[in-house]
Amino acid sequence: MAEAQFFSRCDGCGDCREACLQHIIELTDGGYPQIDFLNGECTFCGDCARACTKGALAYSPRVAPWRVKAVVMPECLARRGVVCRSCGEQCAIGAIRFHFVKGGIAQPQVDPAACTGCGVCFAVCPAQAIALRDDPVYQEACA
Repeated sequence: MAEAQFFSRCDGCGDCREACLQHIIELTDGGYPQIDFLNGECTFCGDCARACTKGALAYSPRVAPWRVKAVVMPECLARRGVVCRSCGEQCAIGAIRFHFVKGGIAQPQVDPAACTGCGVCFAVCPAQAIALRDDPVYQEACA
């Protein structure tokens, strides 16, 4: 739903946070939920939405809960000449693949169509070189 609609419905009760078995939902100073992928990945189970009695969160197994996609930033170890495949090894759906470079280190490439924005790659990156960005920003970053 639109951000304004979310803020008009969310009362900051924290029920979504308590329901999240992955512990990735934190509450801001204002009491609103936000996702912290440093704590882990989203499994898209829908428990947070089911716990939300105000209807600020909605769940449908056919609709992605958000539009964020993984973006590999310049700080990536592989992009700096160090062998690292942490993000790709953790991505169970294969949205991050490594392409060989003749005489160099294999480079990560994110398939935005496959990426769910689950955040599993974010927490495991030793260089903190994965960003999760909204789709339009993703397109700009990869251009």
